[in-house]
Amino acid sequence: MQLNNIKPASGSKHAKRRVGRGIGSGIGKTAGRGHKGQKSRSGGYHKVGFEGGQMPLQRRLPKRGFKSMTLKYNAEVTLADLEVLGADEVDMLTLKHAGLIGQMTKVVKVINTGAITRKVKLSGVGATAAAKAAIEAAGGSFA
Repeated sequence: MQLNNIKPASGSKHAKRRVGRGIGSGIGKTAGRGHKGQKSRSGGYHKVGFEGGQMPLQRRLPKRGFKSMTLKYNAEVTLADLEVLGADEVDMLTLKHAGLIGQMTKVVKVINTGAITRKVKLSGVGATAAAKAAIEAAGGSFA
């Protein structure tokens, strides 16, 4: 086999239909578009969602809520996660290596879910008031 001998499988390729090329072709004159009207003209067709002048569905329904663009840069870590992690000093890099937060995360906050008994020093990581109290009660600190 050589590059100049390779051919596509028989039947896999077919010629593009050439419309409007005379009566003998079977699709001459109107070229399969019927007679007159907007859909028969070149460049003539309605836009997506157009309902003939009636107020379209996407404009009839109320607008609701929004999705924060900064949400993907924020992450939460629970007290139970810190307990399982087993590190004495915890920062963003430690959490990223452990897979507890995503690589794009810029802001991390510890939330009060679960319990912690280990002494942990947090640096560059925020915490809720209840989580902060629980960490300090276990002998931990914030830098």
